[in-house]
Amino acid sequence: MDPGTLRTQFGETEWTRLRATASLGEPAATHELASPAARARLAETEVLVTSWGCPPLDEEVLRAAPRLRAVLHAAGSVRHHVGDAVFDRGLLVTTAADANAEPVARYTLAAVLWAFKKVPFLAADARRFRDDWGYRDRHGELSGEDRTVALVGFSRVGRRVTRLLVELGLARVLVVDPVVDPDEIRRAGAEPVTLARALPRADVLSLHAPSLPRTRHMIGAAEMAALPPGAVLVNTARGALVDTAALERACVERDLYAILDVTDPEPLPPSSPLYDLPNVVLTPHVAGSLGSETRRMAASALEELERYAAGLPPRASVTRQALTVQA
Repeated sequence: MDPGTLRTQFGETEWTRLRATASLGEPAATHELASPAARARLAETEVLVTSWGCPPLDEEVLRAAPRLRAVLHAAGSVRHHVGDAVFDRGLLVTTAADANAEPVARYTLAAVLWAFKKVPFLAADARRFRDDWGYRDRHGELSGEDRTVALVGFSRVGRRVTRLLVELGLARVLVVDPVVDPDEIRRAGAEPVTLARALPRADVLSLHAPSLPRTRHMIGAAEMAALPPGAVLVNTARGALVDTAALERACVERDLYAILDVTDPEPLPPSSPLYDLPNVVLTPHVAGSLGSETRRMAASALEELERYAAGLPPRASVTRQALTVQA
């Protein structure tokens, strides 16, 4: 993993737990797998604990690691370093995506609740209109009751956001996910719907789908046009789910709001109108685990290591097939 990631995710508590479970050599950690020192360690390594900054585990790397049996990822997506070569070897792969989903779900919940009352946009107006509060009437309905939230993707984050919204009882929750059994969505207290049915009903549209070729630009000009006036688009998933050019036009030309933690590209070019529009809020990809939050993911990977050492099944394995529908 990247040296900065290592310092953030692994403090003395994590190193103590690691030493209690595994035999560590020197170097115990590395950010590359090509040098003679790294290759010497690979030759005797049974388990790799990985995180952000891990280089691809391609066939050349795997040939240098004949004893390797498991790759335990202390972050979310494994797409950047795990591919067919890993699965062809039959290696165990796990992810800490469940731990990473927690802060994303919290950010999303906050964004949805503030979207109901247009709080971020009213806050921007307050900087410009200082004589009276008449500006609050320009944003339509400002209510946290009897609202409809449409979630695209019943993913790890989508499931958590559904649970939080249902528990609060402030909104009807629609879920768009063609892969998940509709009865599972109903048991969670939400209504399974198609995207076409969800869009006209959505006061807030929140995206939680993986970034795959078939989901690229799934929210384009037609989908934005189908949203009701005053709707808020929340994206804490992947920027590529949204057609950025279409979003720019929609936010300029019509009554559409957006809270975007991710964009495509990332960051947006300086010329993008989204920076200056009062109906758009941009944050620099902060919804996921940062700082001390990343220790939860390290703990998840260490639990997988302890289970592996004890001969127990993993809690969050990743398969080749799963990667076709996961982030």
